[in-house]
Amino acid sequence: MQITHDQIPHERIAHDEVDLRLRVTARRTGAEGVVVLHLCDPAGADLPAWAPGAHIDLKVSDGMSRQYSLCGEPDDRSLWRIAVLREPKSRGGSERVHTALVEGVEVDVRGPRNNFPLVPSPRYLFIAGGIGITPILPMLTAAEAAGAEWELHYGGRSRRSMAFLESFEDATDNRVTLHPHDEVGLIDLDKILGASRSETLVYCCGPEPLLAAVEQRCAAWPPGSLHVERFSPKAVGEPLLAESFEVELAASGLALTVPPEKSILQVVEEAGVSVLSSCQEGTCGTCETSVLEGQVDHRDSVLTPAEQKANDTMFICVSRAACPRLVLDL
Repeated sequence: MQITHDQIPHERIAHDEVDLRLRVTARRTGAEGVVVLHLCDPAGADLPAWAPGAHIDLKVSDGMSRQYSLCGEPDDRSLWRIAVLREPKSRGGSERVHTALVEGVEVDVRGPRNNFPLVPSPRYLFIAGGIGITPILPMLTAAEAAGAEWELHYGGRSRRSMAFLESFEDATDNRVTLHPHDEVGLIDLDKILGASRSETLVYCCGPEPLLAAVEQRCAAWPPGSLHVERFSPKAVGEPLLAESFEVELAASGLALTVPPEKSILQVVEEAGVSVLSSCQEGTCGTCETSVLEGQVDHRDSVLTPAEQKANDTMFICVSRAACPRLVLDL
């Protein structure tokens, strides 16, 4: 029987997140524009447990944190492995990683957090674009260990730009299909996703055009079949409520006004209430907050439609009220 989001609400795996200072113990080039780092405890202690789909927050400079998927072996508690694509048009986080995080350097890390867990299923269809292969790698191992059927379609600009390609190029496994764009063009999603498959979950990670195309083609699949993870926020349009609204903080006893030009997170922090946050664009899941009363205008890129419909949690860095008053567990 297929397990869907509707059957497992709030399926994100909540490990106890910790703040750590880790050391870069190994660094190599993973592909054109991609650096692979091994992060270890300086004293040699085991790192916290994690599951496929988890990511960590890397403090790349003062006031700047970035999220990177763990792509090593969950059973190996001695290190965390990440792969970082240099993004010249980004806000500078990946550039900092590429230039400053050399072997021996220590860096502040928070995590692990899992917004993209591998839900049990008899069959999986994995689709990865570019650096989106990183959360998929440990999922392949987990699916194999569970005895599930699976196949992978992995695309990129060229073989030179596709990280961890050595894991697949020498293999004779016909479950893996590589799609270098300069050789074969785009992944043929109409062929792969044109008809829904029985008891099959689709896992996709990559650039926004790929995710949007996969979402469009999976619209006719059974609810909960598709699982995606975004590295950048999806377009959500204008807020449902254009004017100010009230937010009551149940635990703090405060009633605050959130104007159109500020986020709930900004207003709450200005009132002196500390809230953990990182990306501030609705992709990392750090600022998740329980909703006690009111309707939410969900504007994040994390919650599934079923989770949004439940209306009992929100990400206050981007989501807003769809009613005059919200009551939050803060």
